[in-house]
Amino acid sequence: MHRVQKLLSNYGYCSRRKAEELIKAGRVSVNKKIISIGDQAEETDKIYVDGNLVKKEEKIYLMFNKPLGCVTAVKDNQYKTVMDYINIKERVFPVGRLDYNTSGLLLLTNDGDFANKIAHPRNETKKTYMVGLNKPITNREISIIENGVKVQGRKTPAKIKKHNPSFLEVTIHEGRNRIIRKIFKEMEFKVKHLERIKIGNLKLGDLKQGRFKKLSKKDIEKLFS
Repeated sequence: MHRVQKLLSNYGYCSRRKAEELIKAGRVSVNKKIISIGDQAEETDKIYVDGNLVKKEEKIYLMFNKPLGCVTAVKDNQYKTVMDYINIKERVFPVGRLDYNTSGLLLLTNDGDFANKIAHPRNETKKTYMVGLNKPITNREISIIENGVKVQGRKTPAKIKKHNPSFLEVTIHEGRNRIIRKIFKEMEFKVKHLERIKIGNLKLGDLKQGRFKKLSKKDIEKLFS
């Protein structure tokens, strides 16, 4: 038995959070019976959303090079979304997020367990970014950041490689909203360029902005090796 929101996520219908919203709205039924948050079902049960049977899909894993000027969402009434670039028949959703003004490596999938494994803080999945600052940074300031700058009451350690006085490679395992920008703001820097280039050991490589590619089993293994 599994919680129904977990099954909807695993089947690739939507994210677990979205599934919870659908259940709360009374739009989800199991074997034609409307359910509530916390209800469980077996994989052999029939799950419906708005009266339509939800079918299991083949697991899909995509790597996308997100350009600036779009939001990490399936739908948005105001802005272009990352889904406007993903032209496949299977339904997928973003794993985590990148801000409107942040580019780079974004994963999309229809595998809810995989998404949770990447995004959950306890797994400490490392993410690496190229960071351009508005002014040079000293080695002393880098040392302070590496030891952990307190943001909203919690320290976030980082590993930093300096490419030049104002351009850095920063690795963290935090997933909090705008955390890179907030770290440098605490140190009185403004982030002018932010691009994610790596998740785990999976690199963005030469994938062009606005393009995506399917990941192989070997690629997936790199994330956790």
